[in-house]
Amino acid sequence: MKAAILKNLHEPLVIETTQKPNPGPGEVLVEVKAASINHRDVWIQKGLYPRITTPIIPGSDGAGIVTEVGDGVAKSWIGKEVIINPSQNWGDNPDFYGEDHKILGLPDNGTLAGYVKTDVKYLEEKPAHLSFEEAAALPMGGLTAWRSLMTRCRFKEGDRVLVTGAGGGVALFAVQFAIAAGAEVWVTSGSDQKIQKAIEMGAKGGINYKNPTWFRDLLVKARGPKTGYFDVIIDSAGGPGFAKLIDIAAPGARICFYGGGTGNITDIVPAKVFFKQLNIYGSTMGTEQEFADMVQFVNEKQIVPVIDKIFSLDEAEQALRYMDSGQQFGKIVLSI
Repeated sequence: MKAAILKNLHEPLVIETTQKPNPGPGEVLVEVKAASINHRDVWIQKGLYPRITTPIIPGSDGAGIVTEVGDGVAKSWIGKEVIINPSQNWGDNPDFYGEDHKILGLPDNGTLAGYVKTDVKYLEEKPAHLSFEEAAALPMGGLTAWRSLMTRCRFKEGDRVLVTGAGGGVALFAVQFAIAAGAEVWVTSGSDQKIQKAIEMGAKGGINYKNPTWFRDLLVKARGPKTGYFDVIIDSAGGPGFAKLIDIAAPGARICFYGGGTGNITDIVPAKVFFKQLNIYGSTMGTEQEFADMVQFVNEKQIVPVIDKIFSLDEAEQALRYMDSGQQFGKIVLSI
């Protein structure tokens, strides 16, 4: 099979023909029709994860067709169109993954290849309304957004939601899920164009965080029955700006962050947190049940992931560099 391989850290991906994997007991072989990339793939290439072994086929997100099954797997899976849950070996505690938890694409070979093997329990049938490219965009970003919004922040009808950094894959899934669940959603971005695109998706409005007074401006724009405060805030940036999220959070609000793109969180005033009874959570990935619930929600609400650009497998290195540039609005997908 053809695959994009990271042979050594800090080197470009190379396209080579390599051995097709064989499914073991409880496993299936999926012919990959499309894969999407994540910042994780860029960070692995840059050596920013512990215990990276090379050579490795990266890629955590994929959609395709089951072509072979291992011992103990029903042959009825053969021919099914599926998406793969990249969050594997979560463990028995839904609140926190166990020490055996892993993400597809490291340490195991991932989806940037013609075929990938995985345990059958990590498969969900591809939503029929999605193309393979759209379905491949869903797993990691959708799962992270779902857990952050629905599990950690306990979203409920009537909540006013703020999603920061609209344009990234997880952020856009959080926007889509919240809108589909009936929320009034606001966004921030460093690009007025991305804010406008989020509004076209159904967001109520947004503000450019490059403006030094963005947090005050947002409260003015979002004024309403709760004087502009937000019940749920989904953040990917962290950094000094996180303290401003404390200021615009409603009493009893839930704030969840799944990234730290702008660095360490600083300058939080404790009294603002405890007097407002705020709840601050961290989150990443999710359980098998959350993945199944997320896919079911996508099916019920007919949600279509936002795709920025589609590359071929031969262009995998170009796709990583495009992601590293931060230009995208939505997911970056490879058609295999």
